[in-house]
Amino acid sequence: MAWYPGAKKLELQPESDAQPAIRPTQLIVHSIVANWTARRTFEFWRDSTNLESHFGIGYGAGDIAQYIGTETRADANAGANRRSDGTGAISVETASNSTATDPWNASQIEELIELGVWAHRTHKIPLRICRTHNDPGFGYHSLFPQWSTSGTACPGKARIKQFREVVIPGIVARATGKTKPPKEADVALSTDDIKKIWKTDGILPSPSTAAKGNDFWTADSYIRDIHARLRAVQGVQEANTATIRAMAEALASRDDAVDVDALIARIETAIKGVTVRLETES
Repeated sequence: MAWYPGAKKLELQPESDAQPAIRPTQLIVHSIVANWTARRTFEFWRDSTNLESHFGIGYGAGDIAQYIGTETRADANAGANRRSDGTGAISVETASNSTATDPWNASQIEELIELGVWAHRTHKIPLRICRTHNDPGFGYHSLFPQWSTSGTACPGKARIKQFREVVIPGIVARATGKTKPPKEADVALSTDDIKKIWKTDGILPSPSTAAKGNDFWTADSYIRDIHARLRAVQGVQEANTATIRAMAEALASRDDAVDVDALIARIETAIKGVTVRLETES
């Protein structure tokens, strides 16, 4: 087990010994929605719930404690706690007001930066914000739905802004002397990632033909709707062609000589010309 020398050790038992090992590849920050010290957070984990984080940070300078070694699973990150390949996330709870709307104070930011540098040097966590739910790096609780079983806004808008604009640049600068994260190669999306993109709701406004109250459609729904409409148009077009042919054949049965194929071709050409004009004018 790895213990951060900058934190007070308040070991949770039996969790610290009983829970399975992980290989830390991520560090995820939270707000505990309580104005607690690091010790009070420890007492809450110990006495009131079967959940826990690896670290707790209070409001005061130096008020940081570690409850479980970073190579042991802690249960604050849902799907990121421990994956089937043995990787997992280090979790850091930070004190906040009762609505998690306040920004981190200077002491908290300093603790987060120092801890981030240690996690990078000790566990080789890359100096970047996680790009997918299982991508190594740093993140905050609401960054990916896989990290929360019921959805969350944690750690709050103010702290998310600080995370991106102050904490991550601070970790990078202190760890490398650079002001920007090192350039990383693009990571290939997994099949599950692609499925999630196509089936994510709440982003694309629904079309005007959608049922009342159905304000958003997934990209997958749009593609299926377009496909259904195209098939319907093809059906109408085939029916129209059959009708035209029947009319032409009826005319041909009269005394006047009518070239059925030529008539159909002329009508279809005229229809295509109208379609092209409509497309260019729209």
